[in-house]
Amino acid sequence: MERVAAISLSRLFGTSGRRAVESIVPRRTFDDVILPPTTRGALDAALAQVTQHDLIFKRWGLGERHSTGLALAFNFAGPPGTGKTICAEAIAHSLGRELLVARYAELESMWMGETPKNVAAIFRTAREEHAVLLFDEADAIATRRSTVVDSGYQRESNSVVNVLLQELERYSGVVIFATNLAANFDPAFERRIRTHVLFEMPGEAERAKIWQVQLHPLRTPLAADVDFNALARRYEVSGGDIQNAVLKAALAAAAEPIPDSSKRIHQHHFEAGMEQVMASKRVMLQSLFADRTVATPEADAATAPTVSHASQLLAYGLPGAALLVALIALAVAWLK
Repeated sequence: MERVAAISLSRLFGTSGRRAVESIVPRRTFDDVILPPTTRGALDAALAQVTQHDLIFKRWGLGERHSTGLALAFNFAGPPGTGKTICAEAIAHSLGRELLVARYAELESMWMGETPKNVAAIFRTAREEHAVLLFDEADAIATRRSTVVDSGYQRESNSVVNVLLQELERYSGVVIFATNLAANFDPAFERRIRTHVLFEMPGEAERAKIWQVQLHPLRTPLAADVDFNALARRYEVSGGDIQNAVLKAALAAAAEPIPDSSKRIHQHHFEAGMEQVMASKRVMLQSLFADRTVATPEADAATAPTVSHASQLLAYGLPGAALLVALIALAVAWLK
């Protein structure tokens, strides 16, 4: 993927000095991603909507009857590493357009009212550039609106969603929402999204192909013992995990203390790389507040009174101590 200069900051946010949208020249195509048949079929249908859009809404006149809601909005939903971002890039590549990637963490402003303006500015830029617009981690920006608004944050969040819905009504280009948590979307988005594409975890056959496409067919030195089918059977993981494991395997093979001409990536390199990836994921699931001992019913029964007693101390002891200190201070002040 080649990244070009970001869209002019002054055009997006005046002189705020923070980049919130990234312009990418698409390099990856649908040949670079391996998907389950159902996901690939849904993507083909989504792409057909783009290519036939002018025929339906201009030559067939439906645009005169449906003056709003012409945006080709797609929802790419699924677990991390299943190819959502690559497919967004592939759609832009197939249309011969650039891809604008917007992330809510970079759209959000500490100043009240600025975030909705940033959202409107991104749509304006996408319209001017005739680009495909991708909202990454879209559940953060299209979250459900609060029915009870009792804080400035809730009002700002509702305002962002309102502006996003309004822009979708006026927009006639291609916009893709990529999310791991589609259930968090505001219900009003459902009728504005043309196609929902579910990105499922790859099956065994897809995983074997994903292992292969991560490597150069001619230049990557593979040992004779490499078996991609065995790797696919052993590890039920996402394409993103496989990509990381391949890079780790290549690094381990390249670091071996032998001449470069003799270096090969072996099966054990791929296995070790995947084990490292899976170990890293287990680390991310750790909690500072988790019990470090193995939980058993006997242990739970033995520790329950202690935990309850500690909770009572925190609940009643600290407020009582604070009251005592206050009374002492009051007595000292009275004596003076």
